[in-house]
Amino acid sequence: MASKILTISVRPRGKPIKKLPEELSLPSTATSFDLYTQLAASSRTSIHRLRVTKGSDGTHIPNTASLPISETGLRDGSTVYVKDLGPQISWRLVYILEYLGPLLIHPLLYVLLPSPSPSFLQTLSCALMTLHFLKRELETLFVHRYSAATMPRFNLFKNSAHYWLLAGLNIAIFTYRPSSPAAGPSNPYITWPSVASYVVGELGNLNSHLVLRSLRSSDGSTERGIPQGLGFGIVTCPNYMFEALAWVGIAGVTWSWSSVLFAAVAVGQMGVWAGKREGRYRREFGGKYKKKRSVMLPGIW
Repeated sequence: MASKILTISVRPRGKPIKKLPEELSLPSTATSFDLYTQLAASSRTSIHRLRVTKGSDGTHIPNTASLPISETGLRDGSTVYVKDLGPQISWRLVYILEYLGPLLIHPLLYVLLPSPSPSFLQTLSCALMTLHFLKRELETLFVHRYSAATMPRFNLFKNSAHYWLLAGLNIAIFTYRPSSPAAGPSNPYITWPSVASYVVGELGNLNSHLVLRSLRSSDGSTERGIPQGLGFGIVTCPNYMFEALAWVGIAGVTWSWSSVLFAAVAVGQMGVWAGKREGRYRREFGGKYKKKRSVMLPGIW
């Protein structure tokens, strides 16, 4: 049976898009990816800059080859609105640049600030911070898979400030200066349990990321599954739980309120993300998903 041809009216949302067609035709068997591809080709705009919503209710139509047009609610004569999101940048590149800040700042200030020489705790702090952000860079390159290819370029500056300023300059200055608590002698009853907390947190976080990676076949895939494994039966996002545990370890080694400040901000943001993910799991998987009382910190959050 031949597929039916759908005629879709096209309207710009926000600023005008040059050469955006007023309508386009697609077979009923087409996917939303075909819709985006045709709009991008007609308007000579990068496909990643376009956001398409339904004229009937404003629902976003995602750009994916796995979503048939027939399942978006679009029909012959429907209207879509197209917005130009502006210059874009790769998600992977954003993360690389974000983490590069503290990865460079900590070794640099470790060399420049302590006088006459760094203490054991300052050396250990630099090692833990460097390894933490080196791990993040390697995960960005080889582990994480992203459902979206790009984000607005402006977000790079906002996201980088969090890491370059709070995790980089903030922690480094208050940890490596000669008057910092970390410049004093180490208390083994605090230092080594903190190192153990850091190691467990980093390894648990890596394991969670590998589990999440296994649920997607490639970058750009929007397929989802219910994650199973260490921590996933306790909280929604054990990767965030283990991340928090690692930062408890860092705070115990640096003896710095600057580390506590960054950890508090990071945990707050991760808690918001974890809550949204719990809601998404419940909507998408229904009765197949075992609801969690805690999304990140068992019995707390």
